[in-house]
Amino acid sequence: MSRPKIAFLGAGNVGASCALYCVQKNLGDCVLVDVVEHVGAGKALDMFETTPLLDSDVRVTGSTDFSVIEGARVCVVTAGIARKPGMSRADLLKTNADIVRSCSDHIRRHAPQSIVIMVTNPLDVMALVALKATGFEKHRVVGMAGVLDSARFSAFIAAELGISVADIRAMVMGGHGDTMVPLPRFTSVNGIPLPELMEPAAIVRLADRTRNAGAEVVALLKTGSAYYSPGRAAAQMVESILLDKKQLLPCSAYLTGQYGEEGIFLGVPVVLGAKGVERIVELELTPEERNLLRKSVEEVRSTLEAMEGVAL
Repeated sequence: MSRPKIAFLGAGNVGASCALYCVQKNLGDCVLVDVVEHVGAGKALDMFETTPLLDSDVRVTGSTDFSVIEGARVCVVTAGIARKPGMSRADLLKTNADIVRSCSDHIRRHAPQSIVIMVTNPLDVMALVALKATGFEKHRVVGMAGVLDSARFSAFIAAELGISVADIRAMVMGGHGDTMVPLPRFTSVNGIPLPELMEPAAIVRLADRTRNAGAEVVALLKTGSAYYSPGRAAAQMVESILLDKKQLLPCSAYLTGQYGEEGIFLGVPVVLGAKGVERIVELELTPEERNLLRKSVEEVRSTLEAMEGVAL
């Protein structure tokens, strides 16, 4: 039986976690590629040996040779570095842009029909780097942002209300950073708008916790950052694409006038299917919500400006 191929460019904690979730879902054969010798191959073998325990018939392989992504339907890019002591924000941007550009070149050569899911931070900017480097149509490059942020918001709401997470549908827009915009009006509990179930002060507190959720994990781990939740968020996007589920998900998409913005990637509701971003949904935002979104846009554009001198 022919199965689709899913390529993971970067076999660190996030890439490997996403791959494992895809294996569990039986979504397709997975290839893990990493420049660090033996990392991709080692994790892939370990993962493949779990397939009988998961009733999953997919194959999992790993390599340092990027040509193994040949023919991949979806390419998940997690390769990159975290900021190190003495490294400026601009240094981080340049380093990760170089890494993402290299990955994009491999994707363009070996998987020219694929859809790219960008996970490397700063996510919205790296998605633009990948779009320029691959030369793909704008709908075939999408960033993993709001799916993760909305999941975090949902988890915090469920814990606060003492209810099942299955009943919650949350919406978080904007850049994947401190200025993301949780939207309580578009967040519901089994169809009931969140503001009808929770006091405004509690909503503000949980929205703030959502914005700082990544930093909270980093503070607890001390030596790393989140990987289970971003890995699962990216896997949900892979599933919606490969199964053509056309889920309405908040993702970082390239704007061409939507929400009054163009030329940048930003977290917005999209219909995600076999063609990638098949539609961007424009919500009717209040003046306050638009102001918050504008601030998020300013942060994304500020990050782009910090890349001055770095070719996109």
